[in-house]
Amino acid sequence: MKLKVLKIFGIILAFFLCFPLHFLYDKLPCFITSIIAPVNESIWEHMKILFGSIIISGVVQKIIIKLKKETFKNVCISNYIAAITSIIIFLIIYLPIYSIIGEKLIITIIIMLITIIISEIISYYIIKCNKDLKLENVSILLVLFTYLLFGILTYFPIKIDLFKDPINLVYGIK
Repeated sequence: MKLKVLKIFGIILAFFLCFPLHFLYDKLPCFITSIIAPVNESIWEHMKILFGSIIISGVVQKIIIKLKKETFKNVCISNYIAAITSIIIFLIIYLPIYSIIGEKLIITIIIMLITIIISEIISYYIIKCNKDLKLENVSILLVLFTYLLFGILTYFPIKIDLFKDPINLVYGIK
């Protein structure tokens, strides 16, 4: 399987995973889902959607690579870097637009798609470089650490606008 095809698949999968992840905590409210899905409508809580969708898509891509017996290097770490950079990219694009026009669902969805595309391109180039970064095993710990951070910030949010639910005017979990 060509890497470009795999990454296009990754974009599509990650994008469509955003929708069930958005509603996961509402449908299954518990400690685990509070860490991996948004518990309110704050901008920060929605970064879990981007991160999670790219990580899950990356796991599926890794399984496909194993099944096809491909020899791509840095698959796990490239997907982690893509997931982390997606948060940064989204905030850089979204926050100025949000401050000018407020929340517009279609614009948010388009920005999420653009962010996923850029993140998967980053992942593609990391994998394509063919230099073994020796970070595949570390990437699993980094994902766990990131979810630990999401959990801490869900239960003990910073009292700034990024963490404030504009609808219910609360921070973190209700």
